[in-house]
Amino acid sequence: MVFYMSGEVAPAKAEKDLTPKAIVTELDRYIVGQTRAKRAVAIALRNRMRRMKLPPELAEEVAPKNIIMMGRTGVGKTEIARRLARLVGSPFMKVEATKYTEVGYVGRDVESMIRDLTDIAIEMVKQEKRDAVRNRAALAAEERLLDVLLPPLPPRGVPMDPEREREEEHRRGRHRESRDRLRSDLRAGTLNERTVELEVPDSSMPGFQILGAAGEEMNVNIRDMMPGMFQGRTRKRRMRVGEAIEVLQREEEDRLIDSDDLSREAIGRVEQTGIIFLDEIDKVAGREGAHGPDVSREGVQRDILPIVEGTSVKTKYGMVHTDHILFIAAGAFHMSKPSDLIPELQGRFPIRVELNSLTREDFVRILTEPENSLTRQYIALMQTEGVELCFQPDGIEAIAQYAALVNERTEDIGARRLHTVMERLLDEISFEGADLPDPRPVIDRPYVQRMLQDIAEDEDLSKYIL
Repeated sequence: MVFYMSGEVAPAKAEKDLTPKAIVTELDRYIVGQTRAKRAVAIALRNRMRRMKLPPELAEEVAPKNIIMMGRTGVGKTEIARRLARLVGSPFMKVEATKYTEVGYVGRDVESMIRDLTDIAIEMVKQEKRDAVRNRAALAAEERLLDVLLPPLPPRGVPMDPEREREEEHRRGRHRESRDRLRSDLRAGTLNERTVELEVPDSSMPGFQILGAAGEEMNVNIRDMMPGMFQGRTRKRRMRVGEAIEVLQREEEDRLIDSDDLSREAIGRVEQTGIIFLDEIDKVAGREGAHGPDVSREGVQRDILPIVEGTSVKTKYGMVHTDHILFIAAGAFHMSKPSDLIPELQGRFPIRVELNSLTREDFVRILTEPENSLTRQYIALMQTEGVELCFQPDGIEAIAQYAALVNERTEDIGARRLHTVMERLLDEISFEGADLPDPRPVIDRPYVQRMLQDIAEDEDLSKYIL
């Protein structure tokens, strides 16, 4: 049972606080029900922490407890994995098994998922390191901008006679006073609209697309291919002071970050804490000889197998070993079952858990219990225009009833049905906004029935609208 929340990444909790019970409790804040799935991922995550405390020779032998989740769309499979990764600050990536093809066919190379996960880890670690050096970078950027606004005086030359020495000292004193005044104005923001000209790195490098050996399209940047050739190239750019200080601070942050340490830490994080959510695994669960597309589904499984088993993948930051990445596979498994996967791949997913379909009672809880629930989101959105939405308990019951009814009559898309129902329900209010005659509309059962009754009764129409 799922409710999608904002994309903010919560800070990682201390390991001692992440017991399986604590992990489940944290997931309960955002996801309703599905206790068995939460317990499974909590145990898998805790086992990863336990492995890190073992002697190195033993830890290397402990395989990750990969998971297969079975359940209809919209019941919470993806959200459980995503929330788990945010909880511990792990690099996380969702991929779809159907996007990959067997080697030799045009399509995505399965190793690209590891390269993409490494890119995500690089950005995560880079942002953390930026935060660590932000104050130092801000001071350095401030000095550079002051040098542009008021160029520094040349260093002292040959010794002068006493009178000229006094004049020189007086001139330098006035210069320091002017610089201090500029610094105060800069920090106060009074210079933000002033225009300056800066020398900035020239990032406009030509690029092109090539077709990789496995048929994968890749964007190639000449700067990446020949980094030494374009190193140090700059160009002049005019900008406001408010923008210039941000550009300079970003440059100083990059200068203070060691790229080798950055790559090493990011690769280590991928190898030890990375999580890949492999969705639609059931779509490639067919065996050779079965009906289906020409591209072998079993071949896709065999290409995915080495990644899950543990292999080395070459990335532009270095080799990444996948032995201890946690894989969480998921699928509806309507037309197939986990036993239809090749035996080698089945053996790499020792934990299997089935997620329950959603009921009307579940929808009521999803609309009211999670932090930043859907009703709270709409209330906050309309408050920006002075409209105070008021959801009544009987109105929420009616919304849940219609969502369950449409799921039953048409395609069951789980909690995602609530998004379509709520958009239709609040169509008039969202359109009128601040022009509503009543700035405090009440969403009760009669209102819900008036807005949804006709569509819910017309089964053909509900297929297209709800």
